[in-house]
Amino acid sequence: RDMTNMLRRIALTLARSKEFPNGSSRIGYDLVAPLDTSGHIDLDAWKAHRTACVVRHFSPGEGDKTGLLVHKAGGAEHGRWVFDYNVARDDDDEAGFKFGHHAFVPGEYVSVSDTSGTMHTFVVKSVTLVNR
Repeated sequence: RDMTNMLRRIALTLARSKEFPNGSSRIGYDLVAPLDTSGHIDLDAWKAHRTACVVRHFSPGEGDKTGLLVHKAGGAEHGRWVFDYNVARDDDDEAGFKFGHHAFVPGEYVSVSDTSGTMHTFVVKSVTLVNR
C-alpha cells in the first residue's frame, strides 16, 4: 500500500478549560502524522516516514517550538507518542495521552501532557492531506 498518501496535517487548538472558558485558537499544535482510514496514527507508515512527522507548538507570548512526533516503546500502552523538541533530551518531551487509541477526526478531543506533566485538552480543528 502507498503510505505517502496517508500523511495528514492535523490542527489542534486548546479546548475549553477553567483558564480558557471558550478555548483558544491561539494555543495549539500543528502536526503531521500518517493516519489510517479510521483516523488513527499508523505505526508502520510512521516508521517509513518518521522524518516527515513534524510538530509545531504555538502559543502567544512564546516562540513556536518545533519538533518531531516520536513513538517510544514500553509502558501500559505498549508504546506512547510524544512531541520531541530536542532529541538530545528527554525532559522536554510532551506526551500525547493515549494517542495510539484516539481517532484524529475534526471535533474529537485529545489530551497532551506538557513538559511539567500538566494535562491539557485540545480539539481536532482540521485534518487535511499533506501536499508532498
